[in-house]
Order: sequence, then structure tokens, then C-alpha cells
Amino acid sequence: MIKPVKFITKTLSVRISLKVVSAVATLLAVALFIMFHFSRKAIKAEARQKAEETLEGVVRQVDNVLLSVEQSAGNIYWDLLTHLNESERMFLYSRKMVETNPYVAGCAIAFEPDYYKERGRYFMAYVHHVNKDKLETVSSEIIQAETFGNVPYPEQIWYSKPVETGRPCWINPLKNDQAEGEAIITFSLPIYAQGGKVIGVLAVDLSLSLLSDIVLSAKPSPNSYATLLGSDGSYIVHPDSEKVLHKTIYMSDSYQTNKELRAAEDAMMAGETGYKHFRLDGTDNYVFYKPFIRADIPGRSMERTGWSVGIIYPEDDIFGDYNQLLYMVIAIALVGLVLLMTGCQMITHRCLLPLRMLAKSSQRIAEGHYDEPVPDSHQWDEVGRLQDHFQQMQQALSVHIGELERLTTELRERNVVLAGAYEQAKDADRVKTAFLHNMTDQMIKPVSVIQSSVNMLCEHRQDMDQQEANKTEETIQEQGKIVTKLLNDLLDVSQEKMEE
Repeated sequence: MIKPVKFITKTLSVRISLKVVSAVATLLAVALFIMFHFSRKAIKAEARQKAEETLEGVVRQVDNVLLSVEQSAGNIYWDLLTHLNESERMFLYSRKMVETNPYVAGCAIAFEPDYYKERGRYFMAYVHHVNKDKLETVSSEIIQAETFGNVPYPEQIWYSKPVETGRPCWINPLKNDQAEGEAIITFSLPIYAQGGKVIGVLAVDLSLSLLSDIVLSAKPSPNSYATLLGSDGSYIVHPDSEKVLHKTIYMSDSYQTNKELRAAEDAMMAGETGYKHFRLDGTDNYVFYKPFIRADIPGRSMERTGWSVGIIYPEDDIFGDYNQLLYMVIAIALVGLVLLMTGCQMITHRCLLPLRMLAKSSQRIAEGHYDEPVPDSHQWDEVGRLQDHFQQMQQALSVHIGELERLTTELRERNVVLAGAYEQAKDADRVKTAFLHNMTDQMIKPVSVIQSSVNMLCEHRQDMDQQEANKTEETIQEQGKIVTKLLNDLLDVSQEKMEE
């Protein structure tokens, strides 16, 4: 790790290339972030719009089927009211309903158990049922039965609910045992007698396989799928057939453990419109949902079904191409930055070759090689001008260094002469000092004699006779002459030295 850092810090071309690449990478990252941020928002909005359009299409297609069944049942119903006393016609109505409507899987007409008894008829009940798959085998005779699907038909919800409410309604999925386990939903229409009393029910069965074909074919993306929930949370349509009729959303483990999925399913059951994100089985998904609202047509019974339709949209289907493009762009950008780094390094390295040469030349100059020539530059940029100026500086420096060497040689020679003169001066100074010491030594004795004689004269002049005084004076004069002679000799030697 240390070697690359040292290489980067010591190599100008690498540092320049890194700065260029860093600047380009920053601008590229900002541009890509802005572009992909808004692209992601646009893709998400497009997916939401596509899902909403798909949901609306599913609702309209399913509602068209329901409306067709409702209208067919209504057409039979009004004719049936005029022939309530003709029990033999009930089977014909059932058969006609199945034959004339491709969406109808079966039809049942059931009456209250005591209806015909009140009219002097002793039949407990008439249940007329026709199934599309059994049209060839069902007898045209009236079928009398006390039960329907092994359960007394008055207790069946398709019968009991319209009798209780007195209004037409769609019943959530039922399993029709007489239809060999086929899953169906039923439109139940109460039959009124004169006086407004409910005396029976006209029930028209719609196969869930037909609705499943419509709903499951709505795929805005390859891995998406639609689902239709009943008012009680049951699965009316779902790709997993095991969930239909046997489970509700509240029975699944994911509803208990997955808060995001539970929030989405609760929103669907509340009849809301929108979308939510959830993670299931390690996959991120979006669910777009809306309530199943039937078209408002004059004369149509508009009881609320409580159904909700949703589309589970895997995030990979929404952003898969986006993510692939993002990864591809990032990969291309990284490769481009590497190539840019390489190209910049090569170009800057080539452009900075004169600087490397100048660095070596300056190192050689620092080592004392001032006369090594600097080649001429063939560039007109700052580096070329720098090389030209360095060449001029080197030439001027070479001249100045040569002059300094000449002056140094002269100074060295003069120093040698001065050193010799200095030595001579030191020798002369030593001789002079020795001479002065010698002279002063010779003057000490006469000066001492003179001093003692003068002191004697001053102290004993009155006590001395004329002869002693004269003798002392002669002694002073003789010693004075000696001192004078020594001083004259010193002056003569000094004069000679000055003349030299």
C-alpha cells in the first residue's frame, strides 16, 4: 500500500491523471444519478399507470361477464314469474339459461319447502338444476330433492342470503359437489310471489375457471399476476389453485409474519385504491390494487360485492431493464474511467518528458555539472518555454560559474601571496618585538641609575659636598647618554623599517 502511495506522490503525470479522472467521475456520477433518479421515477409511474390500466381492464372484463349473467337471469326471471304454478317449466328455464349464455356453468331454481303445499300440492320442494357439462345426461323430467350438495338447500348461502335480504346478490366462491368439485360463484335472485313474499331463489352459477382465464391473462409483465379477493378475504382468483376455496388471506403464514404484505391485504379488504411494496420469499414486489366496482347501468342492482382486484408486480419486472442498464452504464463508466486514466497518464507522461529531463538536468547542476547542455525545445507551450528559459539559465549559470572559478583561482593565488606576506610580517613583528625587548632591557639599568642618582641628589643635596655632587651629576649624564644612544638606535631602526 505504501509503494503505490509513494509512486502517486512522486509521479506528476499520475497525480494529474487522477485529478482529471476524479473530476470527470464526479460529474459523471452526478449526471448519472440525476438521469437514473428521474428515469426510475418515470419507470415507476409508467408501471403504475400500466397496472392501473390493467386493473381497470380486468374489472371491466369481469364486470361484463357478471352483467351478462345478470341480464340473462333477469330475462328468465320475468318470464318465470308468470309461470310459477307450472313446476314442469322450471327445468326448461334452467336448461335454457345454460344453453343460451356461454358464461353460465349451471342454473338452479329452488322454492321454499312449503310453497306448493300451500297451493294444495304436497311436494316438499322443487330444486331444478342443470349443469353445462351434463346437458346430455340430465333428464327433462322435474327433479325433486330435499338437499343440494349433501346439505339441505335452505341452509346453502346462495339460497339463504337472498331470502334473508330480499335482494339480488353475488355469492363468494362455493364448491359445487354436483358439478364434480368445480369452483363457482353464484348470482342469486330472489323470486317474489304476489304480495311481495320471497318464495324461492333463481341461482345462476359462473365458473371460476372463466374468471381465472380473464384475470390471470392480465399480465402487464411476464412474471406479474392478478388476483381477485372476496369480501371475506377468500381467494376468488389466484394462480395457486390450492388457495382458491380453501384459504383466505387471514389463514396464510405470511399475513401473520409479513407486516408489509398484511398492510397491503388489509388495504385491499378496506376497498382502498393504491399500491404498496412488500417482500415475499426473498423477492421484492409491488401490489397495485383497487376495489371491484361494477358499472352503474339503469335497472341493475348495485349491491356492493366487497371484492378487490390486485396485481402483484415483481420489482425485477418493473426495474429489471432499468437495473441492467444501470449496471451496464456503471460498468461502461468504470471501463471508460480506466481508459481515460490510462490515456491521460500516457498523454501527460509524454507532455511532461521535458520536465523529467529538466529535473535530471537540475539534479546534475546541483551535483556540479554546470556545463552539460540542455537540448532545444520543440514545443510552444509553457513546458517548451520553461525548457528554453532553463536552457538560457543553464548557459548563463555556466558562464557565471566559469567566471567565479577564474576569480576563485585568482583569489586563491592572492591568498597564497598574502599568506607569505603575513608570515613575513609575523616574522618581522617577532624580530621587532625581540629588538624592543632587548633595547628596553638595556635601558633599564641606566634609567635605574639615573633614577637613584636623582633621588639621592634630591634627598641629600645639602649634605653632599661639591665633589660628590659633581660625581653624581657625571653619573647621571653618562647614563643619560647611554639611554639617548639607545633611543637614537631605536629611531634609526624604525626609520629604516618605514623606508623599506
